[in-house]
Amino acid sequence: ARIRGQLMDANERACAWFQEQLRKPDGAGAREYLAGRGLTPEIIAKFRIGFAPETGFLLRDALRGQFDEEVMRESGLFSWKQEGNQGEQGQKVAPLYGKFRNRIMFPICNDAGRVIAFTGRTLSTDEKSGPKYLNSPETPLYVKGRVLFNLDKAKEAIRQLGYAIVVEGQMDCISVYAAGFQNVIASSGTAFTDLQARLLARFTHNIVVNFDPDTAGAAATERTLALLLEEDFTIKVLSLEAGFDPDLYVRKKGVQAYATALKAAPRYFDYLIERAQMKFPVRTPEGKVKAINFLLPHIQRVPSRIARDELSNEISQKLGIDSAVLRQELKHAAANRGTKAVTAPAAMVVTEAERILIRALSMTHEMLGDYTSDRDGSEAPFDPCREARYALEQEPLQHGLGTESLINALLASEDVDVANLPVSESDRKVLAECLMNENEELTPELVEGALSALRRRHLERRQRELRGLIAEVERKGDSMALAQLLKEKLEVDRALARGASGSGV
Repeated sequence: ARIRGQLMDANERACAWFQEQLRKPDGAGAREYLAGRGLTPEIIAKFRIGFAPETGFLLRDALRGQFDEEVMRESGLFSWKQEGNQGEQGQKVAPLYGKFRNRIMFPICNDAGRVIAFTGRTLSTDEKSGPKYLNSPETPLYVKGRVLFNLDKAKEAIRQLGYAIVVEGQMDCISVYAAGFQNVIASSGTAFTDLQARLLARFTHNIVVNFDPDTAGAAATERTLALLLEEDFTIKVLSLEAGFDPDLYVRKKGVQAYATALKAAPRYFDYLIERAQMKFPVRTPEGKVKAINFLLPHIQRVPSRIARDELSNEISQKLGIDSAVLRQELKHAAANRGTKAVTAPAAMVVTEAERILIRALSMTHEMLGDYTSDRDGSEAPFDPCREARYALEQEPLQHGLGTESLINALLASEDVDVANLPVSESDRKVLAECLMNENEELTPELVEGALSALRRRHLERRQRELRGLIAEVERKGDSMALAQLLKEKLEVDRALARGASGSGV
């Protein structure tokens, strides 16, 4: 705690020192650059922007009398050249020199507004001067993936407006803030981390992501959106015209143009659907499959099952996917996060448990109705046909097989007419093979094992959903809902522990 407090003081003193250097004659070039970027003296003061002179020993000398050597070396403000072998007795103490030289200095603050690190923007045109932007190394105070630039100034506006604007760079953030959009923050990198998402979630779950529209920016947008989806954020995506980052757009197009673009920002999935339509020829079956495979990983990250079902319906409509088989594939994959991508729009695949249940459903009630079983501790008679229907409604078979119309058709009569079932020709062939394979005796135990396998799959899916719901209500502080969800999860855990898989078919 002592060293952290001293490091905080050292960064605060350094920030004030950089601000002072900006006002001196040596800071004229930095002041000219900032004015050219449209930053007023008020904004420069608001963000405590400063200047690090070319000479690397001035900051060291300014802080040396106030902090000991350990604090200076841990601060991230200095570099040094190692002299002698490490651990060697009598080793000389390497002299310190400033890490930031001839750079405009942007302080990075924690959410309480205390300076914990810096980003330095070089004023040199010499490639040997180092990277264009140089960040402080990670220190006991500063871990890049745990900090959101400008959150200290933006958090009240975020609370009041109910959402945050997220940009990539610090100049983007400062320019948008100066234009009057004070709920803006920057990730200080190309993509969010889970720690940054949780930090932002303390203030809002609604965001507009406005990253650069180039290839790297688009990739960063998708990575950020994927993570924020898993953290249950409501997301919109603001894509500006090619060649414009937020800073340039505000300066060239004006505040009102940015406000208009912000208001028109599409929802996350509208943005992704548009990208899928641009990347793939969705008028062809092959293009539709590629578009669905592009979208499935994003759908699967949505924590809410209801939201996933709604999204799957919307995407099917917008992409013009009329095939009932393909729509069911989308819904099934969306409901089972982690399902592999679609490889073809037709060829139906059934598991062993599903094959057994197809045969069971094709039989008459009389053929299986005499069998009774104790289900989950209850004394109610076990009707395999009824239980099969229930199981298939809860956990649809792959590739559209487990639809209500198909279940009804299979239960309707003793002689199932496969030719009239509402499925594609290729699926009809698979069904016929399942129904005509009579080499295996369909015993009650075999049916129960197949049903148990599907029940276990249903329980495992519900278990995953409950984990997400519990995390959500914990964030909201809803103790009553939390108690109900924990009770249900305990019941699901116990059911799985009892061996819901039965024979493991």
